[in-house]
Amino acid sequence: MISMDGKTLLTAVAASSLLAAGAGALVGKALFAGPARQASAAKPEDDHADEKPRVDMTAERIAADGVQVLVLADGGLDAAVPAQATVVAMPHGAAILAARADGAITRINKRLGDPVAAGEAVAMIESRDASAISAERAAAAAKALAARQALARERTLFEARITARQDLEAARAEAAIAEAELRRANSAVAAAGVSGDGRGLLVTSPISGRITAASATLGAYVTAGSELFRVADPGRVEIQAALPAADARRVRPGDPAVVETAEGPVTASVRGVTPGLDAESRSATAVLVLNGPAPALAPGQALRARITPRDGAVAVRGRFAAPEEAVQSINGADVVFVRDRNGFEPRPVRVGRRGAGQVEIVSGVRAGERIAGKGAFLLKAELGKGEARHED
Repeated sequence: MISMDGKTLLTAVAASSLLAAGAGALVGKALFAGPARQASAAKPEDDHADEKPRVDMTAERIAADGVQVLVLADGGLDAAVPAQATVVAMPHGAAILAARADGAITRINKRLGDPVAAGEAVAMIESRDASAISAERAAAAAKALAARQALARERTLFEARITARQDLEAARAEAAIAEAELRRANSAVAAAGVSGDGRGLLVTSPISGRITAASATLGAYVTAGSELFRVADPGRVEIQAALPAADARRVRPGDPAVVETAEGPVTASVRGVTPGLDAESRSATAVLVLNGPAPALAPGQALRARITPRDGAVAVRGRFAAPEEAVQSINGADVVFVRDRNGFEPRPVRVGRRGAGQVEIVSGVRAGERIAGKGAFLLKAELGKGEARHED
């Protein structure tokens, strides 16, 4: 027979067994549930997690957005030749309109800054020379007409066997002389710009452009050769860069260059280099031609240029000079956009020195790769839009 203390002990043992069994079940459940939760947490929720950031863009879109693609070539900032440059008009991009004879200005058709077309009359000068030239042409025309009629009569008489051949040949010679005099008179009229009424000389522009200087005054008497207007075509300009003698020997026609403008860097190429030095500045002149559409440049404007000789005499392998705009900052890192078959891929790079609108890339890219130069900020904006769509 079990006593009351024995019953209490058995009850306690049974309760302990039940508590141990329940605790073991809870621990086992927790152990099995833990890996399940970990596996669920490890499953990626974003299908784009493994995709590399990039900007897909067709060649047509690149051209339409004005994104400039540059080919990287070995040579840091030391490989380029810095130079002070000046904008000048091309030989066929500027003209001086001068008076072709003495006379008084009776009409002015254009003012300072007005556009003008090639062959358009800008002003008119009333001159006695115009009347003389017009009279000479009228006389030459009358003589030519009389000579043509005489030749026709002699030809009829010769065919009727009334006159000798020498008479026909003499009439033919007189007609040829008269025609030559008429052509000379017409050329004189065209060269002088005689107006239709024969009283004035028209001052016409040989090129299209805008009036950049106007010294003509209505009613003023001017002499032959006096400057009246200046016309310039803003789209026909070139850059003249001054090179020290040591650097001039390294520069050759065709070398690439970068010109710094208010709108940003513009690529150019060397058209030629003067063989001698200027007596005053002791420097040679390199003529640069812009590769693309010219920005708002005016003759006389001062610029900075950087020419990269293709011979690579002091080029540093593995270092590349690019426009500052080519390097963009994304999440605190410097990146460039490398062109591939379908668009651009942002790639982290390490930059070195900066100067004259250029930055030196010391690692992250290779020679021959193509990167975005002008317009790279547009690619940065497109990349930001793509990341925002993935987050949504």
